[in-house]
Amino acid sequence: MNAKRGYVPEDERNFSKEALETMRTASRHIFYLINEGYDLKQASVFVGNHFMLSERQRLAIMRSLATDSQLRLRREKQVSLSHIAGQEVWIDGFNTIITLEVLFSDSILFSCMDGTIRDLAALRGTYRLIPETSQAIRLLCDMLREAKVRKVNILLDQPVSNSGRLKARIADIAEAYSFDLDIQVKKDVDRELYGKENVITSDSIILDHCVSWLNLMEECMRRHGIHGIRVW
Repeated sequence: MNAKRGYVPEDERNFSKEALETMRTASRHIFYLINEGYDLKQASVFVGNHFMLSERQRLAIMRSLATDSQLRLRREKQVSLSHIAGQEVWIDGFNTIITLEVLFSDSILFSCMDGTIRDLAALRGTYRLIPETSQAIRLLCDMLREAKVRKVNILLDQPVSNSGRLKARIADIAEAYSFDLDIQVKKDVDRELYGKENVITSDSIILDHCVSWLNLMEECMRRHGIHGIRVW
């Protein structure tokens, strides 16, 4: 049976117009608390219980918010598409491709405070290719070709199932493109990307530890005329 990446039937209720109004109020409370030093998860539990938010709603808020200092740091490190011409880029493979799969599945995507696009497709170590996987890879490659990058490094998490199959699919599709390509399956992709320049990811921890990053997903959304949901 074909999967619809990131889709849960209850999301129509979780993210209805009325629900979003409540979530935005809750987000303002949580944003205040995390800027006062409270832990994001603890703040989301406390406020989420008060507003009776579902787990999906709380997760969407947690993925959308960041502290003022985090937002400032991420803005300072963000680079544009024009900046990476002739350069080497590093891609958080599963993070990027899964979000693109969600886009092509017409599932919910969120526009976050730091400008990134995030989803709720929780894989927990399991992954399988779906019909939208090839579309996602082609769009990624098209964007990188247009940006005239010199070399593309794609890192895939070894503990995630079917990482080898995804690597083979990427290699097969990317063969038609002129940039140099290196696909690696690593035990700890997050740490591999710490200290790297021109990183493509929406992972908060990586954004806070890399040298510079590129918001490629936002550009993909813009070109497809798709707007993410704002819960803040």
